Amino acid sequence: MNVLTQTLAMLRAKADRSSTASPFSNLSAYKTIAQHRKMGALLNIESPFFRMTEGLQGDKVLIDGKPVLNFAWTDYLAFSQHPALRAASKAAIDQYGASVSASRMVSGDTGLHRELENEIADFVGVESALVFSSGHSANVYTIGALMSDGDLIVHDEYMHNSGYIGSRLSGATARSFRHNRLDKLEAILRNERAKYRNALIIIEGQYSADGDVPDLARIVELKEQYGAWLMVDEAHSLGVIGRTGRGISEYCEVDPSKVEIWMGVLSKALGSVGGYVAGSRDLTDILRYSAAGFVFSVGLSPANTAAALAAVRILKGEPERMKRLHDNGALFLKEAHDRGLNTGKALGFGMLPIMVGQTARAAKLVQRMYERGINVSLIIYPGVPLNAGRLRFFLNSEHTAEEIQTAVGAVKEEFAKV
Repeated sequence: MNVLTQTLAMLRAKADRSSTASPFSNLSAYKTIAQHRKMGALLNIESPFFRMTEGLQGDKVLIDGKPVLNFAWTDYLAFSQHPALRAASKAAIDQYGASVSASRMVSGDTGLHRELENEIADFVGVESALVFSSGHSANVYTIGALMSDGDLIVHDEYMHNSGYIGSRLSGATARSFRHNRLDKLEAILRNERAKYRNALIIIEGQYSADGDVPDLARIVELKEQYGAWLMVDEAHSLGVIGRTGRGISEYCEVDPSKVEIWMGVLSKALGSVGGYVAGSRDLTDILRYSAAGFVFSVGLSPANTAAALAAVRILKGEPERMKRLHDNGALFLKEAHDRGLNTGKALGFGMLPIMVGQTARAAKLVQRMYERGINVSLIIYPGVPLNAGRLRFFLNSEHTAEEIQTAVGAVKEEFAKV
């Protein structure tokens, strides 16, 4: 083959590649996805992600046309299909339409939003609350609005992605401490606090991959000692922890006014969509005018606002839902431990992990469970440390003892096969 022929062949090959390849195929994010797909194919593991759900999402559900026993949704109090929430959503659409069609600052504010914020503030036990269109944006833009260059953020290493994004957005210096190691938190505050104008500690009320909780009383002592603010992400603790579902402050018997920033979501225990930040009126005033994700984002839809409002009111009036949820968690722990399964440090509040370890083994186990008609969540790196894969079970107040025993028994049977 002469030089001209070689050159023409190279040009044709390049043209063929450019005509079929996406302009994004060389990005590292796409290459990572392609690598995971290739590995899954080699190990004969189907992707457990983006399966299509049909109908109501309760303890039993249709996924890709297959009936399964469902432990993969954070519908802790079974509110997402509650008749009162569905009726409230429909009534709100009739009154306000499907969308408020603008930011609340411009013209998207409704009486429903204000009622919901008053109910949340009362339930949490603080002065004021502000509702965002999503929990992720509530975290991101609250941190971004309050902190800036010259400030310090100290957070648990298991902080949610939204906390990391908000910290980067703020421009503040961020330091992490080992999970729930308050001696490490204190060491950072002791060595670093004096160098910065403001300091913010960020923790979670219940950690979503481990199911454990922090010592809130001790953290309050530390933040007062070192002149810091405290932000608690209650995505997995409001409506889940405490005798009446008021979260980590109730569980740890800490006055909620001792915490400057309470953040939570409307999409888990409350069965709707959205997020909130609660605390002093000064805090919510700042966010109302300065948090970009609130100021420049459309207000929460009437249907979702009404559903969350109904959920808070039902939760206040039916604390027995909490007892059923806690009883289910205790049963799950007993069944798992009786079978020699490792649930880590989980306390049994709605979210229960079963530790597996190696990533491929965890993925295969999830697939085997799905084949047996049991849908559970797969948690692997980077959501948890490398080779710390686990199955994550989300219980709700309406799961039966038989359903829990069936699921745990299936894990035990399949664990040794993968």
